[in-house]
Amino acid sequence: MDIQKTIQDLREELNQHNHNYYVLDTPTISDFEFDQKLKQLQELENQHPEFFDENSPTQRVGGTITKNFNTVVHDYRMYSLDNSYSKEDLLDWENRIQKVLGNVKLQYTCELKYDGASISITYENGKLQRAVTRGDGFQGDDVTNNIKTIKSIPLQLKGNFPERFDIRGEIILPFEGFEKMNQELIEIGETPYSNPRNTASGSLKLQDSSEVAKRPLECLLYFIVGNNLNITTQFEGLEYARKWGFKVPKEAKLANSIEEVFDYINYWDTHRHQLPYETDGVVIKVNDFHQQDELGYTAKSPRWAMAYKFKAEQVTTVLESISYQVGRTGSITPVANLKPVQLAGTIVKRASLHNADQIEKLDIRIGDSVFVEKGGEIIPKIIGVDLTKRSSDSVPTEYISHCPECNSELVRTEGEANHYCPNFYGCPPQIIGRIQHFISRKAMDIEGLGGETVALLYNNGLVKDYADLYQLKVEQILPLERMAQKSAENLVNGVQKSKEVPFERVLYAIGIRYVGETVAKKLAKHYKTIDALQSATMMDLILVDEIGEKIAQSVLEFFENEENVRIIERLKEYGVQLELVEKFNPNATNILEGKIFVVSGVFSMFSRDDLKKSIEDNGGKVGSSISAKTDFVIAGDNMGPAKLEKANQLKISIISENDFIAMIN
Repeated sequence: MDIQKTIQDLREELNQHNHNYYVLDTPTISDFEFDQKLKQLQELENQHPEFFDENSPTQRVGGTITKNFNTVVHDYRMYSLDNSYSKEDLLDWENRIQKVLGNVKLQYTCELKYDGASISITYENGKLQRAVTRGDGFQGDDVTNNIKTIKSIPLQLKGNFPERFDIRGEIILPFEGFEKMNQELIEIGETPYSNPRNTASGSLKLQDSSEVAKRPLECLLYFIVGNNLNITTQFEGLEYARKWGFKVPKEAKLANSIEEVFDYINYWDTHRHQLPYETDGVVIKVNDFHQQDELGYTAKSPRWAMAYKFKAEQVTTVLESISYQVGRTGSITPVANLKPVQLAGTIVKRASLHNADQIEKLDIRIGDSVFVEKGGEIIPKIIGVDLTKRSSDSVPTEYISHCPECNSELVRTEGEANHYCPNFYGCPPQIIGRIQHFISRKAMDIEGLGGETVALLYNNGLVKDYADLYQLKVEQILPLERMAQKSAENLVNGVQKSKEVPFERVLYAIGIRYVGETVAKKLAKHYKTIDALQSATMMDLILVDEIGEKIAQSVLEFFENEENVRIIERLKEYGVQLELVEKFNPNATNILEGKIFVVSGVFSMFSRDDLKKSIEDNGGKVGSSISAKTDFVIAGDNMGPAKLEKANQLKISIISENDFIAMIN
C-alpha cells in the first residue's frame, strides 16, 4: 500500500466534498461518511508526520494560537469604493468615464455588495499562502490561520490558474448561522452579538483558530489582481474563479448599458431580503480591464467602479437630550441622545447633529419624535422631526456658548460650520484626542496602547502631550487600573518600536489640521525633513502639488505655535523619524525632473505600474489626466481615443515605450 498516495487521494476527495457542500451547496455524501473519511486521513497523517501538509483538510479545525497578528504590506493596494445614492449619481459617473475613454461602448459587471469583512488571499502555485485583512488599504493583519478554517475557501485550487495572484472578497456570516450563535449565547445567559458584519469581522482576530472554526463563516470572492493573469474582463475573472474552486456569488450579472444596470438595482432592491446574507447595495464595475487601466484611480478609489447604496432603513424615536463632544482640534459636535431603537441590525442610542446650523435647520428640540436613518447604513443620523407629535410647551434648542469640558468661551470663525474651544493646550479632551490620533493605526500604530489607556495615562498625570509617551517607564504604568507587568512592558516596547515608523506617517500623526494621510505623503516627499517643512513659506507650500491655501495656512499656524515646536524638538531627541528615508535605487536619475507624463494603453516591456515607477525613479511626475501642463503621453496599444484626441488638440508629444527607454538611457 502506497501510504503517500492514499493520503493524497483522501485529501483530494475531501477537498472536493468540501467544495460540493460549502461552495456548490450540492453535497454528494452524508456528514457521517465525510467525518469517517476525515478521521481516516487524520489517523494516517498522525502515523506518518513526514507527509504533513499545512493545507490538508484536517487542518481546517484550527488549533493555532496567534498572540499578535503580524502587519503585512499588500502586494496590490486595496482601494475603497466611491458611493452613490441615486441613479443620477450613476449617470454622472458614466459621463465622467466617457469623457476619459471617449464615446466607446461600455459593459458593466453588476455585483451585490455584501456587508462583511474585506480580505485579500494570496495563492501561489495553486496553494493558499496567506490571508490579510484590508487594514488601511496599504497594509493589514495576517490572519492566515483563521482564514484556513473557513471551508468555502479552497486550500488547493483546481484546473489552470496563474502562478501567483491575490483574490479579494468578503468574509460574511449568514443570517442562519448568526441566529444560531445568538441563540446559543442566550441559552447560557450571555449577551447576544449585535449584527452579522461585526461578528464576522471580530472572528478574524480571534487568537484561537479552533474558535474561528466553530463559527459558520463564509467567503464570497469578487476580484482578482496580479501580473500575467491572461484575464481581460471582470466578468471573465469571476467565471475563472468559480472554475478554480472559489465561492463566487451567482447573482453577478453582465450589463450592456446603464439602463440594464438600473434594472439590476431595481430587482435587488426588492429581492435582497430573500438572500441568506446581509447586502447593502450594488457594486458596478467597468467590465473591460483595459478600460479600467485607462480610467485609473483617485487617491482613495478606482474611477472604474461605483457602489450604489440601497436606501437606508428609517425608524422613529424620541430625542431625550443633547450633549456636546469636544474633538482633538477643539471642534464641538452636538450629539443627540435617543430613546434606544432597533435600526439595521443594531440598537441605536445616539446620533450626530453635526453643528449649530443643522440643529437650527431641523428646529430639533428635546422631547421631539425624530426620524433616524443610517447614512450609508453605518452612522445613524437624524433626518427630520415629526412636528405632529411636538408638545405645545417645547422650547427651541439653544446652542451652548462655553466648552462643556473647560468652560472656555467658544469661537466660530467666519465661513466655518463648527464652533471651537480655543483652549488648545488646556482642554482635556483635545489633549487626549491628539494623543489618541498620534497612536492610531494609520499614524504611529503603537501596539499595546489604546484610546482608553491614553485617557488613563493623562488622567493620572503621566502624559500631557504625545512626546511624553517616549518617557514612560514600566514602574510608572503598573499602578494604573487593569495594568499587569506584561501589558505595561508591551506598552513601553510598543512606544519604543514606533520610532521605526516612517516620516510620512509621523507627519500625519502629529495632527496638523487638514493634513490627512495623502497630504502628509506629498509634504514628506517634497520637503523630506520636518526642518525643511517648518521653514517653508506660504508660497513654497502652495507650489507643492495639490496643496491649497487652506492647508498651507494650517501648516504655517502649526509651526508658529511655540508649544508645537517644543514637542517636535522632543520627538527628535527621542529618535522619532522626522526625515524621509528614501530607498536606494542605483538606477535612479533626475533626467526627467520637471516633466509630467501621462501613461495610456497596454505595453509589452513594462506593466503600467512599472512604467509609472520608472518615470518617478528618474525624477518625472505621473499625471492622471492630460492637461496643458502634460509634457509627454506614453502611448501603448489600444490607447484611449479620448486621450489621443486631447493630446493632439493640445499638441502634446506622444511617445512610445521605446522612445521612453531611449529618453532615460
